[in-house]
Amino acid sequence: MKKSEVFNKYANCISPAKAGFFLQSGLDFVFGKREGAFIWDMEDNKTLINCHSNGGVFNLGHRNPLVISALEEALKTLDIGNHHFVSQQKANLAEKLATLCPGDLNHVIFGVSGGEAIDLAIKISRKATGRKKIICIEGGYHGHTGLALAAGAPKFSKPFLSDSEDFIAVPFNSLSAMNSAFSKDVAAVILEPIPATAGILIPEETYLKGVKEICEANHSLFIADEVQTGLGRTGKFWCVEYDSIVPDILVTGKGLSGGIYPITATILREGLQWVFQEDPFLHISTFGGADIGCIVAEKVLELSSDLVFLENVRSISEFLHKGLRNLIQKYSKLMPSYHAKGMMMGLKMVSPELGPFMSKACYEAGLLCIYSGNDPSVVQFLPPLIIDKQIASEILLRLDSALQFLGNFLSHNRV
Repeated sequence: MKKSEVFNKYANCISPAKAGFFLQSGLDFVFGKREGAFIWDMEDNKTLINCHSNGGVFNLGHRNPLVISALEEALKTLDIGNHHFVSQQKANLAEKLATLCPGDLNHVIFGVSGGEAIDLAIKISRKATGRKKIICIEGGYHGHTGLALAAGAPKFSKPFLSDSEDFIAVPFNSLSAMNSAFSKDVAAVILEPIPATAGILIPEETYLKGVKEICEANHSLFIADEVQTGLGRTGKFWCVEYDSIVPDILVTGKGLSGGIYPITATILREGLQWVFQEDPFLHISTFGGADIGCIVAEKVLELSSDLVFLENVRSISEFLHKGLRNLIQKYSKLMPSYHAKGMMMGLKMVSPELGPFMSKACYEAGLLCIYSGNDPSVVQFLPPLIIDKQIASEILLRLDSALQFLGNFLSHNRV
């Protein structure tokens, strides 16, 4: 099949608007071969280094051979299983997750998507507290399902009439705003330790601890959405480890799949599991924690929790940060700063208009990067965590070319 046929079929059967957007933007890329940090166009063999990683799905690269091998072995004897019954694979994976979580986060409920896992976290917080209101972050993002959608930015919730007065949005990094939003009706605070879609915002030193203390004082729960920040992305296995805090509920996903089999987990602290004591079938997920998916995720945890792996993430992060600082000196009129913790990075452009143009410039230079949906001035920069210094150097070279391309484009065009 030719690429033009793929676009026609996509437009006719899926989304004419999306197909049209990519064609009009000159981003007519269709994933063909993919391996490690690289993806190839299906037709013209254009190669990109994936520095978006689908929000952390490809932490271990595309088609990681060890993850593929685990899936192949599982397929010899297993299938999805039955979500109603006790499962050895679910039990093993849950135990592994619990050992890797801080404090008494011991109880795991599996899902398929991040939105589903967030919905469950909010449902549990409401049942556990008998309260309904949820405090969230302005410009935050937690998925596109019901409660997750309401907890995100109005940009996504309002078109579907999913915005709700029960969800109170406050600015990130403002403890005073957080404190002012509290009342006896607040069930929980939900936030990403580093809000990605809001522009890779880095928490101030005392912020997350302060949020947890406010929650405790109000007998409300603290939900940490580590769907993007978890599994080594920031240089520690969980981002909350930097602040030595234990959330009441921690949500993980994306990278847990290894890019191979979708699986998420909502992890509860000791004492919250009672919400399902009377009726353990009160929440179910047909495909959540599928037996073959658990095998994949267990291999992901083994690889991404390895101390040598995490040390390499921190080492490569420092190398990339140094390179970014050099590029800022060279192109300060385009990119005056960057936000980063580990390999969760955001390139801050001088204006919101430049984010989309920078994404296009990166594409032309051989990098896949996408600007933040709720702050277009920031280009998300999340390469796979398995890269070495050679690939990191190539990324910096291509980023240099992208900035040069953008500068030349702007000098000849008015934006």
